[in-house]
Amino acid sequence: MARWLPRSADLTRFCQKLNRVKTLEDDMMETSFNRCLSTIDLTLLGIGGMVGSGLYVLTGTVAKEIAGPAVIVSFIIAGFASLLAALCYAEFGARVPKTGSAYMFTYVSVGEIWAFLIGWNVLLEYMIGGAAVARAWSGYLDSIFNHKIKNFTETHIGTWQVPFLAHYPDFLAAGILLVATAFISFGAKVSSWLNHVFSAISMGVILFILIMGFILAQPKNWSAQEGGFAPYGLSGIMAGTATCFYAFVGFDVIAASSEEARNPQRAVPRAIAFSLGLATGAYILVSMVLTLMVPWHTLNPDSALADAFYRRGYSWAGFLVAAGSICAMNTVLLSNLFSLPRIVYAMAEDGLFFQVFSRVHPRTQVPVIGIVVFGVLMALLALIFDLEALVQFLSIGTLLAYTFVAASIIVLRFQQQKVDVPAQPAGRQPSPEPSDGPAAGELKEYESFSDKLQLVDGDKSKEQREPGQLKAAFEPYLEFLSDFYPGEVVTVAVVTLMVSAICLCSILVFGNTHLHLPTWSYSLLLVLFSLGFLLSLLLIWAHEQQRNTQTFQIPLVPLSPALSIVLNIYLMLKLNYMTWLRFAIWLMLGLLVYFGYGIWHSKENLREPKPQRVSARYVVFPSGSLEETVQAVQPSPQPAVGLPDADTEESKR
Repeated sequence: MARWLPRSADLTRFCQKLNRVKTLEDDMMETSFNRCLSTIDLTLLGIGGMVGSGLYVLTGTVAKEIAGPAVIVSFIIAGFASLLAALCYAEFGARVPKTGSAYMFTYVSVGEIWAFLIGWNVLLEYMIGGAAVARAWSGYLDSIFNHKIKNFTETHIGTWQVPFLAHYPDFLAAGILLVATAFISFGAKVSSWLNHVFSAISMGVILFILIMGFILAQPKNWSAQEGGFAPYGLSGIMAGTATCFYAFVGFDVIAASSEEARNPQRAVPRAIAFSLGLATGAYILVSMVLTLMVPWHTLNPDSALADAFYRRGYSWAGFLVAAGSICAMNTVLLSNLFSLPRIVYAMAEDGLFFQVFSRVHPRTQVPVIGIVVFGVLMALLALIFDLEALVQFLSIGTLLAYTFVAASIIVLRFQQQKVDVPAQPAGRQPSPEPSDGPAAGELKEYESFSDKLQLVDGDKSKEQREPGQLKAAFEPYLEFLSDFYPGEVVTVAVVTLMVSAICLCSILVFGNTHLHLPTWSYSLLLVLFSLGFLLSLLLIWAHEQQRNTQTFQIPLVPLSPALSIVLNIYLMLKLNYMTWLRFAIWLMLGLLVYFGYGIWHSKENLREPKPQRVSARYVVFPSGSLEETVQAVQPSPQPAVGLPDADTEESKR
């Protein structure tokens, strides 16, 4: 029976396959897409992704049912939380200007299977998000015409009483998605121009809402007679923050579009900062205006802004706001349909998804097949499904992507920078270095049988330390960590940090409610997991990190990404168990796709060297000398013979 058990070498090789990272091209700007988007184009794409139905629906819902007028504070906190995630996206988008967003960022730093699962969840997030916005768009337009469209459909086509299906087919929502799909297929420039038009109208309506709203504002609506500014207290404000956080999830469309930006190193960070700042300001000011115009407890959650103007006697203004909301929802639809096919393209281009989606139309320079297929799937979702039960997928998928991107920032920042080495002609061996050694400030890399080995001078304090190495100031106290390969300790510390964050947030969320822990054990566990989190953070900080001044870098690493990780995990644990159950089922389907197709067709799998064709090089240290001799050993032509043993060869010498 023991012979059927996998060998340790096979398990090691299998784990290496799962955690292999993507090899990036030397020229990061080379692409089959059309680099035509400017900073303004990307900024408007980001605003379109964030300022949509949430502004016209979410503000009223949170104000009436969760936080009251203190929804303003909820949006401020949510905006800060989103800023932490957005800065991580900005650094990655500038350093890796390739389409794929969170999927690509995870692939180049953490590993293949994690990247696939992130991309798999982002696909569902965009599909459900686009379909949900299409149904909201349909409902808003239908309400303007007194629900005549809904009544006509129910009368002439009928209704359904099936779980997870809508009560009636929404042909209007499906139709608008198909029309939007057609426009997106014409190319990035057409999509950007269309987004400009709708964004300009939407921002004009928001400006009108703010001016008219402050004119009609009545400070008494925040008075104690109406319940006060924070009727639900601090708990209501924090609950509102968890809901308002999802209003800002659209900025990742900028990172997904970085491969079509003219100058992504400058445009991506600026566009993310501008769009997030404008969106946060719009949400805060509109919430302020809304709760000052009418008492918060009288708001209509479905159409709060339009209803507020109707009740103040300005029906024409209510109609204008309704038209503005439809334009804002159009920008969200365009944002979803723009990003989704590009993430699918990135996965297919890497071989992890079906190759048909990696084809780019030669004239429009967009992945037309992915746009059409997923546009039709999104339209089918909007046509027949009841999306209320599925919308919570949006939150968990987004938060998981944010968590992995934040962790990837830490891992990438403490990795050694890859140095481009000129390719050697076929059949020619690299010549050994001169005996004088490497030039000042350079470190020579050698390949051994398992990994890379660097020769350094004996006086380490005078040498420029590389990323991932222990800082000189901490070496006397943490000398035992100096023996590890640069970056290994940081990787282990990041895993420990995430485990500590999960345990800490679990105690905070479930300690008093579900686990019913006594006060002493609750406090003890909080202290222990907090110490684990802080010690991991300090251990990461004790190592050198990359100092790259050419592109944008998030400040206060590793503190800023670590705070983002904690916040995202906390919000994920606040979701109900049914969301986690659906999420687990979707993950299982993704694993079937990965192990059935992706792991075998991955381009990184094809890059792996074959044992018969690889030459082995090793380093020989003559006794009493620091000079190195590099000897190339060619493997035996017989396939049965393995790689030469370095110890045996050295003994022969």
